[in-house]
Amino acid sequence: MARNYELDDTDRNILNLLIQDAKMPYTEIARKVNVSGGTVHVRMARLEELGIVQGATLRIDYQKLGYGVNAFLGIYLLKSSVYTSVVHQLRDIPEVVSIHFTTGAYGVFARLVCRDTQHLRDVLHDRIQPIDGIERTETLISLEEVINRPAQLT
Repeated sequence: MARNYELDDTDRNILNLLIQDAKMPYTEIARKVNVSGGTVHVRMARLEELGIVQGATLRIDYQKLGYGVNAFLGIYLLKSSVYTSVVHQLRDIPEVVSIHFTTGAYGVFARLVCRDTQHLRDVLHDRIQPIDGIERTETLISLEEVINRPAQLT
């Protein structure tokens, strides 16, 4: 199958519905998009094969689970060649929920969820800052998340 597959309106409509509710049955999607359930199934299989769709995830309210601190961490690397090693080690820290290789001041930008500020301090001090290749870090604590929504395809 061609790797340069171009999405059409039907693909976008299917994806937009699933972006809003990943648990929506294909039969309901088919009804809303005016195609057969088989068409939805075939298109989703193609999108998965192409790597456009990479599974489904749950959105979790971490605060309700006792993880009330949402922090962003700018990581300064000693040099860009340590990026892969640093990311490999960050992946082993469960409080790190996303990692981005970035331009600008930071080499890496990460998001962490922790129970409280003491837990955040322990993760930073004991697990992240000792990683070889990290020069220093800068932490931003989120006071409130106002928007957390999936992007709509146009």
